[in-house]
Amino acid sequence: MACNPQRLRALRLYKELLYLGKEYPDPAYDFNGKIRRMFEKNRNLTDHKDIEKALKMAEYIKNETLALYSLRKYRHLKNHYYPDS
Repeated sequence: MACNPQRLRALRLYKELLYLGKEYPDPAYDFNGKIRRMFEKNRNLTDHKDIEKALKMAEYIKNETLALYSLRKYRHLKNHYYPDS
C-alpha cells in the first residue's frame, strides 16, 4: 500500500514539532497543544494547494521555533562570558 507523500511529510513535521515543543521556554503557552489543534483543524483538507499551504505554515513554525532556541542559547552564552553587559 503506497502512502501519500504529503501525508508522510505532515507526520514527519508533526513529530518534529512535538519534539521541539518539549523544550519550549514558556510552559504556560501550551506549544504542543496548539500544534495538535492546528494539525487536527487541517486533518480533513483534500485540495493539494490547501495541504501544501498548511505544510508550509508548519515548516515556518518549525523554523521560527529553531530560531528562538538558537537565540536563547546565544543569549545564555553571551551572559556567561560577558556578565556585565
